[in-house]
Amino acid sequence: MGLNDRDYLKTGWHEGSTVRLGEAFRRLSVVKWLLILNFAVFVLCISPTLGKYLFSWGVVYPKNLLWALQVWRLITYQFLHWDMLHLLFNMLVLYFFGPILEHLWGSRTFLRFYLLSGAAGGVVYTLLVFLHILPAGPMAGASGALNAVLMAAALLFPNMIVFIYGLIPVRMIFLIMIMFILSLLRFATGQNAGGEAAHLTGLAAGAIYVLYKPWFTKFRLSRKKQSWHRKLEQEQRFEAEVDRILEKVNQEGLHSLTAREKRTLQEATRREQRSRRF
Repeated sequence: MGLNDRDYLKTGWHEGSTVRLGEAFRRLSVVKWLLILNFAVFVLCISPTLGKYLFSWGVVYPKNLLWALQVWRLITYQFLHWDMLHLLFNMLVLYFFGPILEHLWGSRTFLRFYLLSGAAGGVVYTLLVFLHILPAGPMAGASGALNAVLMAAALLFPNMIVFIYGLIPVRMIFLIMIMFILSLLRFATGQNAGGEAAHLTGLAAGAIYVLYKPWFTKFRLSRKKQSWHRKLEQEQRFEAEVDRILEKVNQEGLHSLTAREKRTLQEATRREQRSRRF
């Protein structure tokens, strides 16, 4: 079964869909708020004092164990950018590709995917530093999360045509292959190795999520089904116990009930009153 045949893709947004990006963007919430937050944080960082404070407490910087254990940095570093070009490039990717995934998966799932993919980049970078593969340095930016977004979009819509710099048409799957090769070469040659580690982690996170999402969904539904069956069996046992107690009252009187049987009847009464209120 191909990726485009999977159930979670049959939601109305596909290659050739008539849904306009602007219309979809207005209906969504997470992408919009991520854009607003990123730009707002960048504006705050224009102040030298406030910017220094935000970067000091927000970037991923595993220079020692204490800093590495400050786990909030795995989220906050994604909203900090070194300069306007860094911010604009990332936000353009979020604006054009984020709505596609949010529309497919829903706002909550997309936000979880976005933040966890970015956090994974910070974790991998920290591990590489502690393994003495990379030197410690401050890392900031949403590139890891957005590489995950690009990879997910490439796997879901491999034949989507995008225009590099608005001029050069290329299929999405080829674009992501080029990005992967360039990131791998830059990492191997030590050019922004920490950032490229986050980029590569983001690409891996996007691939893993898309390829294993059907399994995760099936597992989650199976767990919910088992939980539902357990609750149904508990309810059936409770109703059978209530019937037995009522029959006992009918035959032997209310005084014959034990303390536990009386509590069961009280619980049945509360449930009945609750159901009538709704």
